[in-house]
Amino acid sequence: MSEEAPDDYVNARISYVGFVDQVGLEGVVILKSEDGKEFPMRAFSGEVARHISRFQEGDKGAIPTIYNLVEELAAMGDLLLTEVRVYQSGTVLRANLYFKTRKGELILRNYRASDSIALAAYYDIPIKVRKSLFEEAIDVK
Repeated sequence: MSEEAPDDYVNARISYVGFVDQVGLEGVVILKSEDGKEFPMRAFSGEVARHISRFQEGDKGAIPTIYNLVEELAAMGDLLLTEVRVYQSGTVLRANLYFKTRKGELILRNYRASDSIALAAYYDIPIKVRKSLFEEAIDVK
C-alpha cells in the first residue's frame, strides 16, 4: 500500500452491528459517514460482532484476550490508541492502528478491520474509512 494522506479518509461511526445469519456465526457492521453514506462490512466472526455491540453499549468489563493483550502492551509502553483507518487490500478489509507515544506516533499496519473496529469501539476512538469505500454507497440521510 502506498503512503496515505489524511484526506484520503472520512470519519465514520458504527451505525449498526448485527449478524448475516440466524445463528450469529457471521457478523456485519454498517459504518456511516458524516454525509450519510453507509458502508456495510461483513465476512467476520459473529463473536467479534458481539464484542463490538457490547463495547458500544458500554459493557467493557470482560475484554477478550487478544484485545486485553493490546491494552496491556499499550499501558506498558505508554501508548494511546488514537484512531483506526480502514482500507481495502486486495479482496479483504484491513486497518492501520494509530498510537500516540512520548516520541511521536506509532502506526501498526495491515490488521484485520473487524478487530480494529472492535478496538475502536472499546476505546471510543475515531474510525476513519478510505473515501473510495463509500464511493458506491447509497446516501441515507
